[in-house]
Amino acid sequence: MDAVVGDPRRGHPVALFGRAAAALEKRLYGDARPNGVAHVAICVGAAAGLGALASAAGRTMTGSPKAAQAMTGVTKDGVGGPRAVVEIGVTAAATWAVLGGTTLAREGVRMAESLEAKDIEAARRRLPHLCGRDPRALEAPELARATVESLAENTSDAVVAPLFWGAVAGVPGLLAYRAINTLDAMVGHRSPRYERFGWAAAKLDDVANYVPARITGLLAVLAAPDRGRALRVLRRDGHRHPSPNAGRCEAAFAGALDVTLGGVNVYGSRIEHRPEMGDGPPPEVRDIRRAVRLTRTVSLTAAAIAVLVPALWPRHARRNRARGA
Repeated sequence: MDAVVGDPRRGHPVALFGRAAAALEKRLYGDARPNGVAHVAICVGAAAGLGALASAAGRTMTGSPKAAQAMTGVTKDGVGGPRAVVEIGVTAAATWAVLGGTTLAREGVRMAESLEAKDIEAARRRLPHLCGRDPRALEAPELARATVESLAENTSDAVVAPLFWGAVAGVPGLLAYRAINTLDAMVGHRSPRYERFGWAAAKLDDVANYVPARITGLLAVLAAPDRGRALRVLRRDGHRHPSPNAGRCEAAFAGALDVTLGGVNVYGSRIEHRPEMGDGPPPEVRDIRRAVRLTRTVSLTAAAIAVLVPALWPRHARRNRARGA
């Protein structure tokens, strides 16, 4: 659904959540960590609760087991019958709502098109769709690096992490993760206003992305033309990034694309010096499309794993129980 339809231009569920979270922030804001903890607890709890209600509704909109068996000829638990159809529909809708892989890839392509046409101003206007870096003084090489780094990090945030938490915790996991990630983008960055209020959102996002970021890095290694080089860069440089998670994604992409990421980043009045990752030259404009292809490959692989592992695991568990019996 995400690949075919993409994100709606208006009324996106994540945007609606963002507006609700911003309204709650106005009521709860205070320059203290407890205020931020309350804000995160209410927002994430509401998202997870909505997911639980949606799952429960899907399980109850199917009629009796006897009716299901009569209509489909399946077992009384409803597997493969109306109950399964409704539950799959609810899960599919929730997954589509939280995935952002298609939009991410499209933004990467648009950046490539603008830079290939040497339209620097257009590329600068597009960069805020990908990251929070100040684009006003960036030239083509810096714009290309920012795009590749954003594609790497957001492949985890927009695709792999939602699929991971959906596989682990179903619809509540999907919605809770997207709430956590959205709050981190809204209040989790360092600034005088959010240094303490946004602490809880930033820390919870780090926890939620710890495993998915490492899965993203390994999938990028598997998709790399030279897997040995990609793995070497991931293991050597992944921990050097200030973020405990983004560095794994960026290092793996750097090794897979044979480029060097990192350097000086400007965020408004704040300047950060990021360690360099990789052994190749700095990214060029042509590397953006290569990064987009890597993003799509990692995303499709993650989707396949998210479907196959939960589907095969119960069968494996039932087989082991039968042997034990």
